[in-house]
Amino acid sequence: MTNMEMIRKFEDVIHYQFNDKKILRQALTHSSFSNEKRLDKLANNERLEFLGDAVLELVTSEYIYKKNSNMLEGDLTKLRASIVCEQTLSFCAREINLGDYILLGKGEAATGGRERNSILSDALEAVIGGIYLDGGFTNAKEFITNYILSDIDNKKLFFDSKTILQEIIQSRFKEPLRYELISEEGPDHNKKFTVVAFIGEKELGTGIGRTKKAAEQEAAYQSILKLRSQNIS
Repeated sequence: MTNMEMIRKFEDVIHYQFNDKKILRQALTHSSFSNEKRLDKLANNERLEFLGDAVLELVTSEYIYKKNSNMLEGDLTKLRASIVCEQTLSFCAREINLGDYILLGKGEAATGGRERNSILSDALEAVIGGIYLDGGFTNAKEFITNYILSDIDNKKLFFDSKTILQEIIQSRFKEPLRYELISEEGPDHNKKFTVVAFIGEKELGTGIGRTKKAAEQEAAYQSILKLRSQNIS
């Protein structure tokens, strides 16, 4: 697939057609690709990420302000932080398979860059910045609403799953919650951790992540979903 075909396919995924395709290409260009190709040092998505971050924060702030009329400022700030954090944004990026469309250097691609949270979240913010530049605030707001602020309760759960699971276990079970590292694979620059959450000796959920903390978070999230399916949450 050529770069232009890839761009058109991604436009179909997000239901937005760029007037200037160069903006989208830049939004999808990681610094490892531009460095490998010896492009201009500004020919990557970092500046668009900077812009998209600001647009995302404004749209998110307005959304949660209107949706939570009785929430105090401190709680609004905490909720916003849970939505615009790297972990939640990478979760959203995976839902639209953003990693498949990012232009990466060969080394970065070979070491799992398409699944790396930091690369995915940065690219998602860059796409937001690109849509804002290309189509204005209204189009950027629509993208954020559709792909980040939708199903917000589930995403909030994902962000704070370890705390929520701990509260469920303490209120419903006598045995303690623990996380066990099952495996650790790969070189230092590309680790993959597998963690299982247990109540006593009963296995709840399994998580895989680039860090032990991320794997624990995923294991907690899967555990909560399992408990909810059993009406225990």
